[in-house]
Amino acid sequence: MKDRLLIIGASGHGKVVADIAIKMNVWKSIAFLDDNELLKMSLGLKVIGKTEDAFKYIDDADIFVAVGNNAAREKIQKKLGKGASIPVLVHPNAVIGSEVELGKGTVAMAGVVINSSTKIGKGCIINTGATIDHDNVLEDYVHISTGVNLAGSVKVGKGTWIGIGSKVSNNISITNDCTIGAGAAVIKNIITPGIYIGVPAKKRLNGHQ
Repeated sequence: MKDRLLIIGASGHGKVVADIAIKMNVWKSIAFLDDNELLKMSLGLKVIGKTEDAFKYIDDADIFVAVGNNAAREKIQKKLGKGASIPVLVHPNAVIGSEVELGKGTVAMAGVVINSSTKIGKGCIINTGATIDHDNVLEDYVHISTGVNLAGSVKVGKGTWIGIGSKVSNNISITNDCTIGAGAAVIKNIITPGIYIGVPAKKRLNGHQ
């Protein structure tokens, strides 16, 4: 871990990430990189360049990708490669159980609970107030939205986004690249990528459930 942190993305998600980094009190200086040239400050921190400028600082700063879109976040983090020092950010008010693994570039926000023996991959977002129970496996670049509840022994495939307030029953597996709509209840395994909405969650076909 280095004395300086650069956060790629200075919009809403980036500001929450920066606030967590400040509260962690690990880095002596924190700044943003963002492709919006008009943006000079965010959350009282300077925007010192664009995303591509990360490579200028790769040797002397930790770099965190704070981009909400799963595919975009994956693309940037992979481009940074093994040469970048990519931290894990955990809000001081998050509760992390025993034998929990968090991959590089993952953030756990305020009020999050992650219970024991859960493994979370690289570049994941565990958003405000989400709960993840025991023995879960979240693959890389998953977004668990605000207020989501995952029961025990749930598996979430790479790149899946679980919408705000959704619930997933125990022993459920959700495949890669799914979108689970807000407030949905997943009570059966999902084996086909797509958009799933409703209670119980069903796949949306041609714009309709």
